[in-house]
Amino acid sequence: MGVGKDKNLGNLGKQKSKNTIIKEETISSQSNKEKVNNSEEPEHHQEEEEEEIASDSESDYQELSDYEDEFYESSGGSESGESNSSGDEGSIDTDNGDRMDNEDQSNDSESDRVAEESDSSEDEVAPRNTIGDVPLKWYEDEKHIGYDITGKKITKKERQDKLESFLASADDSENWRKIYDEYNDEVVELTKEEIKVIRRLAYSDWFKWDAKHPLSNAPEPKRRFTPSKWEAKMVVKYVRAIRKGLLKFDKPKEEPRFHLLWGDDSGSAEKAAHLSYIPAPKPKLPGHEESYNSLEYIPTQEEINSYQLMDEEDRPKFIPKRYTSLRSIPAYENAVKDSFERCLDLYLCPRVRKKRINIDPKSLKPKLPSRKDLKPYPVTCYLEYKGHNGAVMSISTEASGQWIASGSTDGTVRVWEVETGRCLKIWEFSEAVQCVAWSPLHELPILAISVGQDVIVLNTGLGNEEVQKKVKELLHVEMSILADDSGNKSSSLSWVRDEKHEGIKLRHFRTVSAVEWHRKGDYFCTVMPADILPLLLFNCNLSVLIHQLSKKLTQRLPFKLRGLPVSSVFHPTRSVFFVATKKNVRVYDLLKHKLIKKLETGLREVSSIAVHPAGDNVIVGSKEGKLCWFDMDLSSKPYKILKCHPKDITSVVFHRSYPLFASCSDDCTAYVFMAWFILILIRTLLSFHWKFSVDIQAQMEEE
Repeated sequence: MGVGKDKNLGNLGKQKSKNTIIKEETISSQSNKEKVNNSEEPEHHQEEEEEEIASDSESDYQELSDYEDEFYESSGGSESGESNSSGDEGSIDTDNGDRMDNEDQSNDSESDRVAEESDSSEDEVAPRNTIGDVPLKWYEDEKHIGYDITGKKITKKERQDKLESFLASADDSENWRKIYDEYNDEVVELTKEEIKVIRRLAYSDWFKWDAKHPLSNAPEPKRRFTPSKWEAKMVVKYVRAIRKGLLKFDKPKEEPRFHLLWGDDSGSAEKAAHLSYIPAPKPKLPGHEESYNSLEYIPTQEEINSYQLMDEEDRPKFIPKRYTSLRSIPAYENAVKDSFERCLDLYLCPRVRKKRINIDPKSLKPKLPSRKDLKPYPVTCYLEYKGHNGAVMSISTEASGQWIASGSTDGTVRVWEVETGRCLKIWEFSEAVQCVAWSPLHELPILAISVGQDVIVLNTGLGNEEVQKKVKELLHVEMSILADDSGNKSSSLSWVRDEKHEGIKLRHFRTVSAVEWHRKGDYFCTVMPADILPLLLFNCNLSVLIHQLSKKLTQRLPFKLRGLPVSSVFHPTRSVFFVATKKNVRVYDLLKHKLIKKLETGLREVSSIAVHPAGDNVIVGSKEGKLCWFDMDLSSKPYKILKCHPKDITSVVFHRSYPLFASCSDDCTAYVFMAWFILILIRTLLSFHWKFSVDIQAQMEEE
């Protein structure tokens, strides 16, 4: 230990001696220069300079001795005697260094080299990689990054991944000082001096103090506020290009709509979130009728009496009165009652948010075609058939359109020629005629009429001899009785010969109100309104009967009727039977004996029914003046409801060839309507096609 200390002391002594010698040389050189320059100065100045040099040498020697003492204290040697002895043995003489050993000389040379390296700057150290300015991308796929001074490859070091670098930054607080040098493939740690230099680097000052005050503070000229003519021309040019379609704009892109995988797309969750609190509706504010002596709102005694006859719901809650002065107005009588009812409404009535749709009322009105497109239709009265003394209850047109029959309350039935209005034949009866109906076959000019409880099938006498022969054979009858569902003959319903009118008479249980023929002309049905409730409850199926003319057979319906029948009609092309009750229309299949469809009219009381010749449309008249139009292919609910008559509708009918239907009422008016059935059919087909394609697409998505 002593030898090592001596060597260190020797080295330090040599370094100090060198510094002292260099300092003395610099001082002597400076003094010589001063002597040359100041040769004229007095000698006492030279003596002062020599004394200063001597004092400087003594101070340098004192510093060296202090440095040695600090070195011994830092080395911490326990054997002070040995250290002192070694220090005495290895004492340094700054004026003479010949007493050092050979080992000390080798140490001195090594220490000199280290001192020179320590004094040199880091920038002067040569880089380890000698590739020069070659881009480092050339060595991306290589295992080395370049070559050192000796020409050996410098292999790449393993880099830390992000996790390791994060852990290192968390563990080491000084990790922010380290910078990776890609050129030499090493991590360099910045010193405090380098960090200070970095912090002292100049930066761009974004605030420009002279920007607020330019060189020219002149006000804006007026020409900058006037619109530019060139810009106006460009605007006109762009407008013309847009109108001509030369300039097209990009359509706004539709934002993709993402559906919740596990959520509810209907928005029920959002609705539930907003339904937590709904404010109560505000009470109705008082109107002008509650003001003081509002003369225009004070009712008369007659109006007050009419209020008493009204229902409580429709009756006004407040009736204004007249007072002589403002102080004579009493307190409101129903104040407590109204407050109590409002509290009940707030407590018991649930609150619901209703979405109001803003729709233009004009868009709800249907666009009616012009009358020119609806021709031909009757415009003026062409003929009048005069001869009946009472009201005409029913009319019917022959299949060829040449003849028309009418029945009246005066008990007569007349046959008229359509073109001339000539009355061809008259039949008289003891009771009022309720209904007349021509046979749909042109070869058989037969007329069925209902008089009281009888239905009479008449031979009109029209046609040639062969036609009359067929009619007489068909109307030849013997005694016949009513048959039930199973074919067993039960209660009697007579088919008898009417010699007076040359026809057949069928005696029914009650008054017959309607007669309708089947399209083949062999069957016809009769309807007896069930105005007697006990009889209806006893046997309701007897209200509608079907008669076969060729076999002289009468049978009741093979199914039960629900409701009070009003009218009935056969389907023009299928074995389907329509029965109109007071509330709805039931459609039955005569072959399968079952109910097919139930048409819900929503009317107070049905009065008449008619079926289109194609069988797809049905119109129903009511006693409240409303007419319901049903499309059998669309729905069981009315396609349209027409409020056309102020009084009861007595009859409705379709035109045989034109898209027209008519209705007549007790108000002595008849309305003719144009109905585009083909458009409804096309729309039905399109809706069915769309629904069918949607179902196929849904099935494909499920697969």
